[in-house]
Amino acid sequence: DLQLMESGGGSVQAGGSLRLSCAASAYTNCMAWFRQAPGKEREGVATITAGGLIVYADFVRGRFTISRDNAKNTLDLQMNMLKPEDTATYYCAASWGGGCLRLPPPYDVRVWGQGTLVTVSS
Repeated sequence: DLQLMESGGGSVQAGGSLRLSCAASAYTNCMAWFRQAPGKEREGVATITAGGLIVYADFVRGRFTISRDNAKNTLDLQMNMLKPEDTATYYCAASWGGGCLRLPPPYDVRVWGQGTLVTVSS
């Protein structure tokens, strides 16, 4: 079974940067980052296909950059200009139906990482 493991979370002040990484146990076409803030539903952040096509959620466009290395089965998320409202647990996600070039609803995602906490203070 495919397994995902995130790393790179932490605490940062508003305006700062963090880089998240996800290591997959095998190649998978559909990969994305999601996040879940306390008391809120899980939401898609960004997705990237194996061919490098990307979709960003509106609330991170221009601040976050998603990338992947297909040879190493890794997925990264560079987060710049962080805001307090970006505070959440960030999850690596893989494998869903209906095409990879979209941010699917969380219930469509078949494989999740354990999550990594990002805290942004004002």
